Amino acid sequence: QVQLVESGGGLVQAGGSLRLSCAASGIFSLNAMGWYRQAPGKQRELVAIITSGGSINYADSAKGRFTISRDNTKNTVYLQMNSLKSEDTAVYYCVVDGVYTDSLGDPADFSSWGQGTQVTVSS
Repeated sequence: QVQLVESGGGLVQAGGSLRLSCAASGIFSLNAMGWYRQAPGKQRELVAIITSGGSINYADSAKGRFTISRDNTKNTVYLQMNSLKSEDTAVYYCVVDGVYTDSLGDPADFSSWGQGTQVTVSS
């Protein structure tokens, strides 16, 4: 079973920075890892995603300010957020896609979400 533990959220002033981390535990191989966010009253939206090969996609709102990275030795994905704005206030969720071995010994795809971490940017 895959478990995700997020950390790094908090309260920061506009223009400040935060670094989010999401560590995955269990027995598996990881493919894409990413971050979504959901602001009050809004739909969950993609922030950034990084594949196992290192390809990266950012939402337009994140380009130039956020940097996603991963450490495959630690099964961890990071989101460095700089020049934060009040509109970045949201709950941030990490998501990982991968393959694990099921009880029959067969490979099975999975997609797991973290519990969410609150990011609040004060103006």
